[in-house]
Amino acid sequence: MTGGKRQILDMNAFDPGAAAQSPPVARRLGNLGAASVLFYREPIEMVAAEGAWMQARDGRRYLDFYNNVPSVGHSHPAVVAAVTDQIARLNTNTRYVVGVVDDYLDALKARLPETLANVVMTCSGSEANDLAIRVARAVTGARGVIVTETAYHGNTDLVTAVSPSALKRGDVPDWVALVPAPDMGPGYGSGSDTGPADRFGAEVARAAADLAARGHGVAAFLADSIFSSDGVYADPPGLLAPAVAAARAAGGLFIADEVQPGFGRTGASFWGFERHGVTPDIVTMGKPMGNGFPMAAMAARPDHLAAFCRDTGYFNTFGGNPVAAAAGHAVLRVISAEGLQDNALRAGDRLKAGLARLAEAHEVIGDRRGVGLFLGVDIRGPAGPDAGATTRIINGLRDEGVLIGAAGKWGATLKIRPPLCLTADEVDLFLDALGRVLAKGV
Repeated sequence: MTGGKRQILDMNAFDPGAAAQSPPVARRLGNLGAASVLFYREPIEMVAAEGAWMQARDGRRYLDFYNNVPSVGHSHPAVVAAVTDQIARLNTNTRYVVGVVDDYLDALKARLPETLANVVMTCSGSEANDLAIRVARAVTGARGVIVTETAYHGNTDLVTAVSPSALKRGDVPDWVALVPAPDMGPGYGSGSDTGPADRFGAEVARAAADLAARGHGVAAFLADSIFSSDGVYADPPGLLAPAVAAARAAGGLFIADEVQPGFGRTGASFWGFERHGVTPDIVTMGKPMGNGFPMAAMAARPDHLAAFCRDTGYFNTFGGNPVAAAAGHAVLRVISAEGLQDNALRAGDRLKAGLARLAEAHEVIGDRRGVGLFLGVDIRGPAGPDAGATTRIINGLRDEGVLIGAAGKWGATLKIRPPLCLTADEVDLFLDALGRVLAKGV
């Protein structure tokens, strides 16, 4: 394999010292300093976006296969209209009863398990995951959290501790136990193969025993239900069930992080966890909820939330504001009215078929994983996962007018997650562009 384990923000990142900086890039670096994160060897200055396309200042259009935030399409007119109308009427904090907020919460809860009857709105997935861990600790009286070894769950102090892919140096704290991403192993994809689920469940049981031995116990097993930062692991259906059972047997809760796979992206189900036949104790969500408007949420059982609130109150000034609720409700309506969940499955199947054809012609393409419009494609060299080749493909696609990112422990997995409105023609455009990049050699 080429290179070692990669930190999540290093994947596809612009290197400020590698080339001369344009005035806009120099301005950004001067303003944000060391916290600045830009993509590509040559960062792009964007000025507009619509559907699955983004437009740069120089007029060039790019097909967006990376950005899962505007999930129903960039600048969707229904979301724009809902936000515009609401902000012209009322936008205030959450201390008032505002019908549009509860209308949205009722519509969102209709998509969730009935047991998760309380929804706390936040502004980011980081806040939602932070709150979820605190609730789990209050309910269980334990402290330990189990996550995958390349997980990313946010950037508050608490969730950075359970986001090993965010750490540039050092290790996770003692109260965090890491498990490897699900092991597809021999026989994967055979149809009756349940090996990955059982193996992953055994890893979670081992981690739970380790936390007990360290004196922390298990408060929660926290998992992104498509393991996006680990390299995208969606199969087989039911993959999560033994792991959830193992965590609960150790006294912990299951927190389903749906920030990336939720809201119809997998096509097979509205939530990633549904495909695995499990009911979470807590669900967190974010990014695609408002199609770019900052909003997120944690859904929990009323008794669990009450256990937390007995000792610690919770209030979020902007979480659940009326404009966020209007945006979120519009997203739910668009997903339903435009059949975007079904489209994700159809477009994803077309993508997978095209990737299989490319794999026959190009040895650099390894395993392809995922479901719907959330796919991972391993890039391999003679020695194994090839992060260098992955970076060259990403920048080659940029030159072809296609935006894409990377994931996985080694940064050697192409992460495919375009807007759910993706058309068949746009699928073919991507496949053609990838074919041209591969034909040039990487």
